[in-house]
Amino acid sequence: MKRLHINLAVGDLDQSVRFYSALFAAEPAVIKHDYAKWMLEDPRVNFAITTRGERKGIDHLGIQAENPDELRDVYGRLKNAGRPLLEQGETTCCYARSEKTWVHDPDGVAWETFLTTGESPVYGEDVDTASLAAPGACCSPSPAAAKPVPSACC
Repeated sequence: MKRLHINLAVGDLDQSVRFYSALFAAEPAVIKHDYAKWMLEDPRVNFAITTRGERKGIDHLGIQAENPDELRDVYGRLKNAGRPLLEQGETTCCYARSEKTWVHDPDGVAWETFLTTGESPVYGEDVDTASLAAPGACCSPSPAAAKPVPSACC
């Protein structure tokens, strides 16, 4: 069963961990100096916070697949949505190894679909998905090739 993914950029990780731990009545499944993640079952959400984002608030959303078949299913839906895709493939991000694809919705909100394949001792590389933003959306850059940059990720 797939899981909704929400990633928030926060200003103070310790305060945010205390707040969300109380809200969810659960401690994070992963906690690092710049990142924390809860794998909640009710509601079924992969909820992550990070201090790496430039803007505070929602950094991106996603759908986490639990197996390759689910990943192919969600990827097919993304292709059918008719938006430009950034096929990142195998990568390391958010202290995890995964396979992922990025897309922006018509209003420029970044979405990722991914399958986690293992843990990583390092945060990994972030990806600039701004080139996928809707043409004409407020403040969206002109289309350009996506490239790794220091920003927030999963």
